[in-house]
Amino acid sequence: MIFKVLYQELKDEIPVRERTKAFYVEADTIREVREKINDHNVNIEYIHALNDAHLAYEKQSENFTLENV
Repeated sequence: MIFKVLYQELKDEIPVRERTKAFYVEADTIREVREKINDHNVNIEYIHALNDAHLAYEKQSENFTLENV
């Protein structure tokens, strides 16, 4: 399953929507995603499991890249 991780680069600041970024991770559970990205020094806002339709939509974006973690 592919998960979309919404995050802020600055871990010690309050999240601001305009600075929210995203990356995509393949894993079986949200817990596994958190374990895989534990060494990233980011403030995780939300982890969202993508269904097939949503994944197809996200793949159309030029910013879609699957993280190798």
